[in-house]
Amino acid sequence: MYLFYTPDIETMQCLSEEESGHCVRVLRYGVGDEILLTDGRGTTYHAVITNPNPRRCEFRVVSGEVQKPGHNFRLHIAIAPTKNIERLEWMVEKTTEIGIDAITPLLCRFSERKQLRTDRLQKIILSAAKQSLTPYLPELDELTPYADFIASHRPDDHTQCFIAHCYETDKRLLRNEIQPGKDIVVLIGPEGDFSEQEVQMALDAGYIPVSLGSSRLRTETAGVVACHTAILLNENE
Repeated sequence: MYLFYTPDIETMQCLSEEESGHCVRVLRYGVGDEILLTDGRGTTYHAVITNPNPRRCEFRVVSGEVQKPGHNFRLHIAIAPTKNIERLEWMVEKTTEIGIDAITPLLCRFSERKQLRTDRLQKIILSAAKQSLTPYLPELDELTPYADFIASHRPDDHTQCFIAHCYETDKRLLRNEIQPGKDIVVLIGPEGDFSEQEVQMALDAGYIPVSLGSSRLRTETAGVVACHTAILLNENE
């Protein structure tokens, strides 16, 4: 069954114009057809279409159920946008499917992309969440200066913070450092990597330097690998 996004379902019993068009024009749903809805905050609803208007498809909610999150921790990846925006879009799509909770685009010293259309990325998140029947939409921040992110995200008793970089220093494998059940923050640098000053800033803030494996990964691949590693290790517990 296809999943439709209805963030205002508590006050509006109709789909948005975009969702209505897809439901009525593309999928050919009509009066009495059952549809599956989500508010993007973890609740799914079973509903029946009452007015298949392609611009304002109305429905009647039959039941609602709060879905249990797929994991018992919060996964946040802060990543420098790639010069080729399609690579970042691919990473956002795949990590949404895997189960990421938050994504922050980072503005770093060696960033080749210094502007970003988060509205486009938000649409990709929504599409990926609906495709994978995910009732929780990841949070997406605006492009954030690196120092500002470090200042507002520090490790504590409930959160582990990691920085993945390519410098030849003492690093540990991410998979060996994750403590199941704890929230996780992972920093992924731009194609030119973090500057040495940025790495030191993170270390001074208590971040753990990590490697994602023996291969040198592209920025967007590193984001997906970090996401999958964190989710998989926690699911195995």
